[in-house]
Amino acid sequence: MERVRDVSELPKAHLHLHFTGSMRPSTLLELADKYGVHLPAALTGGNPPKLRATDERGWFRFQRLYDIARSCLREPEDIQRLVREAAQEDLRDGSGWLEIQVDPTSYAPRLGGLIPALEVILDAVDSASRETGLGMRVLVAANRMKHPLDARTLARLAVRYADRGIVGFGLSNDERRGMARDFDRAFAIAREGGLLAAPHGGELTGPSSVRDCLDDLHARRIGHGVRAAEDPRLLKKLAERGVTCEVCPASNVALGVYEKPEDVPLRTLYDAGVPMALGADDPLLFGSRLAAQYEIARRHHGFTDAELAELARQSVRGSAAPGGVQEKLLAGIDEWISD
Repeated sequence: MERVRDVSELPKAHLHLHFTGSMRPSTLLELADKYGVHLPAALTGGNPPKLRATDERGWFRFQRLYDIARSCLREPEDIQRLVREAAQEDLRDGSGWLEIQVDPTSYAPRLGGLIPALEVILDAVDSASRETGLGMRVLVAANRMKHPLDARTLARLAVRYADRGIVGFGLSNDERRGMARDFDRAFAIAREGGLLAAPHGGELTGPSSVRDCLDDLHARRIGHGVRAAEDPRLLKKLAERGVTCEVCPASNVALGVYEKPEDVPLRTLYDAGVPMALGADDPLLFGSRLAAQYEIARRHHGFTDAELAELARQSVRGSAAPGGVQEKLLAGIDEWISD
């Protein structure tokens, strides 16, 4: 009988992790206590909250929990702790490269403004990377619930700080609000500044939102993208262009996009040749981190170790990691599968 290799020892890149959502539950409890923030029972029960975001009310509840957790991040040392612990968790799961996603606007009021907030975040990422040895970069994400002019401001700022560790520009929050094309100018600014375009699409809305990200925002990666599985022509387009979908299986189930882990169309995307990078999205709210996503592929979709190794390769190739880092990770993956 073939031995089952440990997926936490499989080298991989993590391309879809939100900033506050990366927090350890124990850290949230400590920070809430420190600042006297009353947490709802959904965030203190020791188990992931029951969520369902396929309707407006459900998304609002998810967003409210996220906002309450974010309100516990008030000082630069809180930001440093969050990033350091996110790096430690990723290393434990076999990650050799992490691109953490953040909208600095959300942290600006407590950290002295937009630019100071971004600098605190970038400093925290730099020091955590040096301290832990994990390669880390930042993807700045605009909020599609806000005005497109705000997104342009963020894009300009992201380009300005590209030499401090920003590698990409995203677009997050409820896909059902705001058309992708409304943000085309912001993405043009980001792309012209050398940043990778990685908007969210194809989770809460169908294949059309993925197509809009490709056609209007010239996405090189898609946050989620799973609903592309409903359109064979779109799958072919993603495969031909080599656009990586940052697929977060546990998140898809927790938010009610799919009923069960086996319903997430991992096999459909994989067999169509669409590159994938499995991600944890918001472990604080969804209850599982990076290695657990590979376990879902193995347990619920029958991915062999060789296929899991290929998924890990796809995550590395889809990343903004420098050539030397990619080569080292790819060599590690070959070692894991040949061992």
